[in-house]
Amino acid sequence: MILKKELTEIEIDRIIEMAWEDRTTFDAIFVQFGLKEQEVIDLMRLEMKPSSFRMWRARVQGRKTKHEKLRDFREGRFKCSMQRQINNNKISKR
Repeated sequence: MILKKELTEIEIDRIIEMAWEDRTTFDAIFVQFGLKEQEVIDLMRLEMKPSSFRMWRARVQGRKTKHEKLRDFREGRFKCSMQRQINNNKISKR
């Protein structure tokens, strides 16, 4: 896999975290890190154990919330009160 730029460990961890989140779209990952959906899939395949990758892939495939155009809602977001504060998020600092 050839990435457009070299990613730091922190960026890779954040991409993986965003990819696991149900309501974070691939479009949001693209805006923040410049990785298209297929590049995120390739990164997940490279960084995860095969069984974890298969579980993630089954979870994400066909999920409307991972694709901006398929979402039922346009604004607002859900954040669990137990969710930890996210650091190193470029979008939130705009």
